[in-house]
Amino acid sequence: MKKFLSVLLALGLAVSATACAGGASSSSEAASGEPEATPAAESEAATSEAAAPIGEVMTYDEYMAIEVKEGDRVPVTIQGYVQAKQSLYTDPTTGLSNTSLYLQDEDGAYFAYRVQCTPEDFEKLTEGVCVQISGEKTMWAGEVEIAEGCTFTFVDDADTYVAEPVDVTELLGTDELESHQNQKVKFTGLTVAPSEIDGDETQYAFLYNYDGSGTQGDDVYFNVEYNGEKYQFLVESYLCDSESEVYKAVEALEIGQTIDCEGFLYWYEGVNPHITSVTVNG
Repeated sequence: MKKFLSVLLALGLAVSATACAGGASSSSEAASGEPEATPAAESEAATSEAAAPIGEVMTYDEYMAIEVKEGDRVPVTIQGYVQAKQSLYTDPTTGLSNTSLYLQDEDGAYFAYRVQCTPEDFEKLTEGVCVQISGEKTMWAGEVEIAEGCTFTFVDDADTYVAEPVDVTELLGTDELESHQNQKVKFTGLTVAPSEIDGDETQYAFLYNYDGSGTQGDDVYFNVEYNGEKYQFLVESYLCDSESEVYKAVEALEIGQTIDCEGFLYWYEGVNPHITSVTVNG
């Protein structure tokens, strides 16, 4: 099915637009190959009466109405506005490239994992630009996303849209928080909580990798506390590298500081946001 959708896109098949005004064009055709943890092996595709016909652009509500479990893959086509992109990875063996996209519109948000992308198209994926994604909806460790190998086209004559972060601080620890998954969000009044490494009694304000096994340049994890509960946040190095302001801000954190954070509400066995901004208040 992915091959079929890619052929349709390469031929410039026009489809109806819902999330963005305009028609899709300029398909990116490179394949993926980033050496990162991948979702569970592909299972039989789930079915849903809510699914739109293959190739037809879905609204956000139609997309969310498709229920998926771990390993399910259901064909979808959506349109959304780029809010951020991870770095481009080019496989040294095949020369093919991919990136991961954080997308949003006025109704909700999407995460598209390992989107096939040429270096030329990658440069055009600027904040606010509208794209059409065709691929398969899946779930991995609780994160609802469009699976690796999906393809995209730019939507001609579309407006631009940059979402404002939604304050979800009071939703921490509630079931309602998950309804904002992948959206641009902010948290206020958090306290930096200790992070620990197994077998090490030292308390740290942050760790390179979730278990402290990494070095500078890897993902940076840190714990925060709110209303007596602890949560793990991270700076995803493919999104904000070690030279970024937020990466350096996390490296400078101290246990007990009060901070505000902004980022994207990613999910990994629970809330695990990809943080793009940290402000120390005290």
